[in-house]
Amino acid sequence: MIAHLRGTLLAKHPNQAIVETHGVGYDVAITVPTFTELPAAGAGVTLHIHTHVREDALSLYGFLRIAEKHLFEKLLTVSGIGPTLAIKILSGMPADEMVAAIRRGDLVRLTRIPGIGKKTAERMVLELRDKLPPSTGDSESTPAFASPVEEDVISALVNLGYQRAAADKALLAARSAKTAQTFDVLFREALGALSK
Repeated sequence: MIAHLRGTLLAKHPNQAIVETHGVGYDVAITVPTFTELPAAGAGVTLHIHTHVREDALSLYGFLRIAEKHLFEKLLTVSGIGPTLAIKILSGMPADEMVAAIRRGDLVRLTRIPGIGKKTAERMVLELRDKLPPSTGDSESTPAFASPVEEDVISALVNLGYQRAAADKALLAARSAKTAQTFDVLFREALGALSK
């Protein structure tokens, strides 16, 4: 499955980007926040991809930030939410605000998102409240990830089985070590912090 796409941005629209890689143009569904951060057509772009396969279609969903992709994939686990609705949800509210609203059980805020009724909002809260990392507005603050490299380090640590909160703290420790901020160095430093 396609998980990552790097190439030239041929065209962009609020819900779609076309990325050319090695002569092939990929049609990728995107969120409004991703659209607003994309460079101009003709520039290089890198997207984190979720590939969704159905009997009659193979669809690509792209995100500039790995955290947004993870939230998209969490939304897909909620009964009644498919990829098209998940993209609309992520376009209707910034990811940090949505995580905070779900963790607080703020149904009023969630039902303001187009396409989300009370029942869907209740399911989102019930099924996701304990599965989401604390948002930056919560008391246990997660680090603001300035670079894709740092987001990749977090993703790698989570894929190894570490809890998101522990991975965030380890990255903060790795950041504070005044060494080169490459993936290898940050990852090694973060693993070192987790093993203490």
